[in-house]
Amino acid sequence: MLDINKYVNNQRLAEVDPDGNLFSLEHWSPLVAARVAEAEGLVLEDDHWLVIFHLRHHFRAAGNTANARELLHELEHKLFGHVDRRRLYELFPHGPIAQASRIAGLPLPPGTLDPSFGSSH
Repeated sequence: MLDINKYVNNQRLAEVDPDGNLFSLEHWSPLVAARVAEAEGLVLEDDHWLVIFHLRHHFRAAGNTANARELLHELEHKLFGHVDRRRLYELFPHGPIAQASRIAGLPLPPGTLDPSFGSSH
């Protein structure tokens, strides 16, 4: 079994796939998220956590069934009350779905890396 404390103490977060997502979702914690975000040059603030916890809640409730466009639309309207999409990209400059999912320890939703979606990758 993976001991997350061993990895955190050794400056390793956990085993990740080539996209940077955790292999084992149960090893996620806010500390792991903060370390992943720090490695990506972000300091997590309240709005970041709002998005991260919303994505984790959505994943627990529905699995990985929603595509990236649906999730982005949901974040814009339900979380931020029709906020401009620009705010989400200010929070997560490498793509609000891709980067936030990585930090949340979730697999990327279908269509996230589709060039027509608008990912910054």
